[in-house]
Amino acid sequence: MSPNGSDRSSRRPMRRKLPQVLTAGLILATASGCSYNWEDFPRLGMPTPVTEEAPRILSLWQGSWAAALATGVLVWGLILWSVVFHRRSRTKVEVPPQTRYNMPIEALYTVTPLIIVSVLFYFTARDESKLLALSDKPAHTINVVGYQWSWGFNYIENVDGDAATGAEVPKELDAVPDKWQKQFPAGAEGVYDYGIPGTRNPQTGNPGPTLWLPKGEKVRFVLTSRDVIHSFWVVPFLMKQDVIPGHTNAFEVTPTQEGTFLGKCAELCGVDHSRMLFNVKVVSPERYQQHLKELAEKGQTGYIPSGIEQTDPARNAEKNQL
Repeated sequence: MSPNGSDRSSRRPMRRKLPQVLTAGLILATASGCSYNWEDFPRLGMPTPVTEEAPRILSLWQGSWAAALATGVLVWGLILWSVVFHRRSRTKVEVPPQTRYNMPIEALYTVTPLIIVSVLFYFTARDESKLLALSDKPAHTINVVGYQWSWGFNYIENVDGDAATGAEVPKELDAVPDKWQKQFPAGAEGVYDYGIPGTRNPQTGNPGPTLWLPKGEKVRFVLTSRDVIHSFWVVPFLMKQDVIPGHTNAFEVTPTQEGTFLGKCAELCGVDHSRMLFNVKVVSPERYQQHLKELAEKGQTGYIPSGIEQTDPARNAEKNQL
């Protein structure tokens, strides 16, 4: 047998098997990502989740990396396959057959990216809708106020236990939509805390004011701004949301781990943006209630101004959602 014939016969079995091996590997990689526990895989740069909602975000992050790796392995495999099995033979000097176009291949590299994007879009939209869903009656509501260059926290709570106090929503909370005001607890006269760039946590020395949260109880954050766009980001919550003047955002979390965690503004908001830091202290529900009473004893009752009132388009949109 000629060297050319021997060379071709030795390559043909490999050429037949390689696409099968690559396809099986891709199916195995994608199928293994359909159902898994985030704790069984590396966090890939993400911090350890400290809320009930954060593992969903981490799972989406890990799944996206798994899909990207599976796609990369397939592409790299095809590149190596073409380099190895379609290289020029030492004994063959003629020009190989020239293919002007190949409809199946062109359809494949058009349809495949659409499928990949569609799958990523589906899981992202599914998780986003879950993460931004609001309950009818959250256990706690905290108005987070962003301003240059720090943060304020309005604890909308019935601190004194008297349902007769705080019957009317004060003008300081005008930036909060009516539909969320209706869900405030009865008798919520409220307490507040606030910071400046020089404020520090007394226990850790970390810069910024400290937001207290109860472990194991759902908290709704209502985000308002007094001036420009900020972004409320508690790092181990694994999510952030913009704080927009004239438009109120909200999301809910349930802390699962006690401790003090770092937060910051994630939107470039001016010259001292880097100083817009804060702390989040998760404690037991009993210690949380005690902290609210301590704020009341210091005279920090009521609320600080929540920010710019909703613009007419935003308010009209909120009415349509009622």
